[in-house]
Amino acid sequence: MRLLTLLSDGALDPEAPNGKAAAFEMVRAATLSELLQKLPSEEWAAVILSLDSELVSEVIVERIARAPGCGALILTAPGAELGAALLSQRVGALALIQEPFGLDEIARRLELLGDEGPVAHLSDQSGQGADAPPSPRLLGESQAMAALFESIARVAASDATVLITGESGTGKEVVAQTLHEHSARVSGPFVAVNCAAIPEQLLESELFGQEKGAFTGASAARIGRFERASGGTLFLDEIGDMSMVLQAKLLRALESRQVEPLGAIQSRPIDVRVIAATNQDLSSAMSEGGFREDLYFRLAVVELSLPPLRERPEDIRPLALHFAALQARRYGRPIEAITEAALQRLAAYDWPGNVRELRNVLDRAVLLAVGSTLRVGHLRLDSASPRASPRSAREQGMGYPTSFSLAQVEADHISRVMDSVDGQLGLAAEVLGIHRNTLSRKLRAGGPE
Repeated sequence: MRLLTLLSDGALDPEAPNGKAAAFEMVRAATLSELLQKLPSEEWAAVILSLDSELVSEVIVERIARAPGCGALILTAPGAELGAALLSQRVGALALIQEPFGLDEIARRLELLGDEGPVAHLSDQSGQGADAPPSPRLLGESQAMAALFESIARVAASDATVLITGESGTGKEVVAQTLHEHSARVSGPFVAVNCAAIPEQLLESELFGQEKGAFTGASAARIGRFERASGGTLFLDEIGDMSMVLQAKLLRALESRQVEPLGAIQSRPIDVRVIAATNQDLSSAMSEGGFREDLYFRLAVVELSLPPLRERPEDIRPLALHFAALQARRYGRPIEAITEAALQRLAAYDWPGNVRELRNVLDRAVLLAVGSTLRVGHLRLDSASPRASPRSAREQGMGYPTSFSLAQVEADHISRVMDSVDGQLGLAAEVLGIHRNTLSRKLRAGGPE
């Protein structure tokens, strides 16, 4: 491993441990000009550059970082300085080391460059140009996604009401946005409402609007989400959390194509397409009296089901490449590739949080990565084991008796998650993939509703 260096006097600590120096060969440049001449002469494993010189400007550092043959870039500085840290992050340096340092410190940082095999470049995988704004996209190569794409193509242009089902984090809102973008209503607004995030006493006003003085505190008239979405699409997320009273009012609005704001004397016509989504089993909810059957059939004119990510592992790679490229552009990070070993690690994980969790993992990896390539060490996956086969899962035990009802299983799982995060409601809600208001309501009820 050959390194090209330009170090200031006193950068190396002669008393520091140097036992690992045999792992690499240092080719020292006496001047900046000499370093720039040597740089293109071969493929260096890394360039070590001291910032303790007036000649080494930010422009020079950026030029060296982009130069062919540079490999990894390690910056050194005589003290702690915010400007140096920001520069290191901007150019994607492998490390910023405080002078003086020992060669063992260099060897330790170079361990991050361990061979993880070939890499997959992001530029050809993001699906968007460099100037394109970050936006959610439906991606996938599995048969399940191919079937979903076909269904979307068939129903997008119509005004049919659509119900999207699937676990939390599978991308139900992205499907709703895709339906809107490929409909005749694309020039109209896309208005999303999370029915679980708004307290029940306010949700009616939020959906249907209110007149001034309609109730205590209603100091002004307010247009509801139905009217705001006029000419476009209204997306009702987590529809399964809506109370029975509001379900009846929603059904009436859908059937009459009119809304009656709180305190209003007359109804108002609406021109809106409704798309709803839920992570709940509405069939069970209907049998238990928690969801209106007539509303279900009114919403599910077309039903689209999103499979969990663990059931379509072939989609993990394109999604990971897309999210890495998306977040690199978003944060201005110089990430250009991800190792095949890292992609294999992602493919082996079970993804209980589905696509949302995958995106969050890549988000953190891009932010925390050093260098221009995402590696296994940059991934921060939960301690959960890689994907297990159904047989091995059964052999390890389910963790609850088979006599438990679905409600008991959910309550048991919520309790375990709350224990694992020391009772932090926000963190538990993120792990469970539900809104914290939904989790709070379930906890107050002693379990699921």
